[in-house]
Amino acid sequence: MTSSGDKWLADVALVDAGDGRRLDRFGERLVDRPHPAAWERRPRPGAWAAADLRFDREGGWTGPADSRSPWTVSGGRLTLELRATESGGVGLYPEHAANAAWLAAEVAALSARAGRGDLDANGGLDARADGRAAPAVLNLFAHTGLLTLVAAAAGASVTHVDAARGAVAWARRNAELSGLADRPIRWIVDDALGFVRREARRGRRYDGILLDPPTYGHGRPGSRNAWRFDTDLPALLGACVAVASKDAVVLVTAHATGLEADQLAGAVREAFPVPSQRADTLPLELEAESGARLQLGLAVRVRA
Repeated sequence: MTSSGDKWLADVALVDAGDGRRLDRFGERLVDRPHPAAWERRPRPGAWAAADLRFDREGGWTGPADSRSPWTVSGGRLTLELRATESGGVGLYPEHAANAAWLAAEVAALSARAGRGDLDANGGLDARADGRAAPAVLNLFAHTGLLTLVAAAAGASVTHVDAARGAVAWARRNAELSGLADRPIRWIVDDALGFVRREARRGRRYDGILLDPPTYGHGRPGSRNAWRFDTDLPALLGACVAVASKDAVVLVTAHATGLEADQLAGAVREAFPVPSQRADTLPLELEAESGARLQLGLAVRVRA
């Protein structure tokens, strides 16, 4: 996965990486941040002097004051607001955009199946305004909504779930900027596992399930349900099976340090025992304009 989004986010790119840092272009701004996977030497050391923003774990953000105000990126089918956050993030993980075209194609395939009446009676398809069925997609740990908006733009009815109220509000802002505020999107502030278990009791079914769990998460404010990737993923995957319609599309991405591809693929395939030709395991990586490569995790994709 070397693309940063193609037609979905054409003005986002990794410029260079090395010496423990990464240099990204997010629209009009160059952003210099630390990253532990950038262990090689920088191919283009001179490019870094043009950075508008720089983040260091001890000193926080530096750069002109106007560079630290919110800005937008687009250049494709989406427009997203970015901000310099206290954690060093900006509200977008470019490696996830590499799954955008795949997800849009899978939503289109699900819509085509629905038009042929191929789904079972308990499928998760929701009615669209034009009377046709819209694939129902569940996005857990949905952050600021990149894949929620990709699925909605492709014609899905999306349930967007994140434990952080601020992230959900940010995602709604991105829906407005992208002209998708009127699409059928449910915005939910909740812990992923608890929400999925309640959906199962309600008899809800989804045709697509997207998970981007963190290595560690605090859960919803006031909740005791802290998230740990290595111990909690199997239970969440098992709960997701209970809300998955027949032949559901599944995307699981992971950034856990030291995770092997067969570990993540094994966990997904144990929960969703699908034929091998329907599942792929891929690296989450970016290739910089300089030629440097940044390894950022893994993705397991199960096709419809």
